[in-house]
Amino acid sequence: MTTAMPLCRSALQVVLTLVVVLAAAARGSACARGELRDQAPPGSRPHSVTITEFGAVGDGRTLNTVPFQNAVFYVRSFADKGGAQLYVPRGRWVTGSFNLTSHLTLYLEQGAVIVGVKDSSQWPIVEPLPSYGQGTDLPGPRHRSLISGYNLTDVVITGNNGVIDGQGLVWWQWLRSHELNHSRPHILEFLYSEDIVISNLTFLNSPAWSIHPVYCSNVKVHNVTIETSLDAPLTDGIVPDSCSNLCIEDSTISVSHEAISLKSGWDKYGISFGRPTSDIRISRVDLLSSSGAALAFGSQMSGGISDIHVNHLRIHDSYKGISFKTSPDDSFDLSDLPTIDQVTMKNMVGTNISVAGVLSGIDSAPFTAICLSNLNFSMAADSGSSSWSCSNVSGYSEAVFPEPCTELRDPSSSSSMCFSLASYSAIATA
Repeated sequence: MTTAMPLCRSALQVVLTLVVVLAAAARGSACARGELRDQAPPGSRPHSVTITEFGAVGDGRTLNTVPFQNAVFYVRSFADKGGAQLYVPRGRWVTGSFNLTSHLTLYLEQGAVIVGVKDSSQWPIVEPLPSYGQGTDLPGPRHRSLISGYNLTDVVITGNNGVIDGQGLVWWQWLRSHELNHSRPHILEFLYSEDIVISNLTFLNSPAWSIHPVYCSNVKVHNVTIETSLDAPLTDGIVPDSCSNLCIEDSTISVSHEAISLKSGWDKYGISFGRPTSDIRISRVDLLSSSGAALAFGSQMSGGISDIHVNHLRIHDSYKGISFKTSPDDSFDLSDLPTIDQVTMKNMVGTNISVAGVLSGIDSAPFTAICLSNLNFSMAADSGSSSWSCSNVSGYSEAVFPEPCTELRDPSSSSSMCFSLASYSAIATA
């Protein structure tokens, strides 16, 4: 994989606890209580088949879309018998898009690589998500992800350090040269699904986002590595989107845009769909984002975001540490705007940071009650004179260095409510 030098050499290591709550009260998490465990760990399914039984050839050249589709169709017959495991042995298994089924374990052996074919016709066109109303790159439909699941339950995607490679370079070139006809696909996407485990795998070179659970619940992602070229356009790592009860743990993500991005739909579509992202736990994750934010809230978050708990993060060589942003289109309805308020960040120390924080609200709907307490940052030598960037926000701060934007120094916001709903406790070092 070709890797470009990072656009910024700033470093931010977060090693204690982050809790962020937006316009909602916190509640207990099954992830935090340990109630979400690996559904049907490898070897526990009563039935097992190997992809070669369906004519697949792992030579890095043969197209195996039909064998994968046929294998999944076959294992559906075991859904009421405890499910089945689809085993992928060592080799390079080139394929186009294929769907999964419930009560399935997709297991990649060490040395097994599922490779997304470069032929766009093997990535079918599907309708845009209802909470977006259009694709993320272009209006209209989008390409289906390499591996997809719709309305599923009890699915495990795991292995012995196997790899799923999206071969995104060709898609990045099409995006740059304006040759795309539809929005780019992701590597792995689940819709309307529950009880999903993704573990012990490496995801490389996604055309767009690597792991995208949307309208899902009870999802666990752990011990995964995600990498794309650091100059790839708009490639995100893990994107929980209108999901609830989701864990991301013990993983490493190195991408160009947003390493972890929490979303909940776009503009009036996200508001009318009305499914927030909530009850998210992120722990012991190493993040690098060369041109975006390591941890991003938005920009598409019109359905709301609440009850987000993050601890033991290491963020390094990233342009921004944390970002809050929205992106309404030119014709957005002033009566259909998200409400983002009551966000508190406390007890942070940082060194060698280029941008301390970026808080960008929208006209007529500013982010309110943004509260900062006991923050101390040592900025990078090349960070320039502006360590904070704020627009359409208001809030209060105390014991913060460098001094934040004037919008965050409003004494009228210094009520007990300002620091009661959420807290951010972290240590950041170079």
